[in-house]
Amino acid sequence: MILAAGLGTRLRPWTLEHPKALVPVGGVPMLERVARHLRRCGFRKIVVNVHHFAEQIEEFLSAHEVGEGILISDESRHLLDTGGGILQAANVVGKDMPLLIHNVDILSNASLAALADAHMAEGNDITLLTSGRESSRKLMFDAQGGLQGWHDLKSDRYRMAADADRDALTEEGFSGIYIVGPAAISALERYAEENGVEAFPIMDFLLSFPAGLKVRRVYEPNLELIDIGKPETLARAQELCDCFS
Repeated sequence: MILAAGLGTRLRPWTLEHPKALVPVGGVPMLERVARHLRRCGFRKIVVNVHHFAEQIEEFLSAHEVGEGILISDESRHLLDTGGGILQAANVVGKDMPLLIHNVDILSNASLAALADAHMAEGNDITLLTSGRESSRKLMFDAQGGLQGWHDLKSDRYRMAADADRDALTEEGFSGIYIVGPAAISALERYAEENGVEAFPIMDFLLSFPAGLKVRRVYEPNLELIDIGKPETLARAQELCDCFS
């Protein structure tokens, strides 16, 4: 799943007339770059969620080879945020197989096939791709790679699992790339129902530390990643885009 429904407010004025997903980097729209990366890594079934200038994204996919076979999860009525967006997309593509989630504004050299292999081999319900990259917010993991907390470095605020030992945890940068399995989709549905929400961030769900789910990370020490969601990082991506898949 390519998350492409956001408003892209940090990239105005471009996003006053276009969706963030079609921001060109090195002359190639980000949606095309991410979709091609997924195809190269062996993913054949792709769904894209749309909201902001949804018709432009649908027209682009219809007119370009990269769009062949790509399904649309339509959030035109209102944004569902990441959690609600994943639930709706799972209804579009089916809930019986793991769903890899990739933000449309991420350029990286991530081995997505290796991430999928690790998810299956370890029997995870959710697998998060992390690295040592700089970030103002970090996820926290125990020695087995299990998610135990979140740390906002700017405010020094923590959200921790009830029995977590902060001193025994590592802090890692989250990539915005992760895999959600069928059991996690079911848990997301329960979370939405119990909290009476349709639109909600996936991070709120993760930091509720849902019982019975195996939420682990794959740490990639050599991960190179640029989030193009800000003008300064977009400019940097224009310079380095040839270095990424």
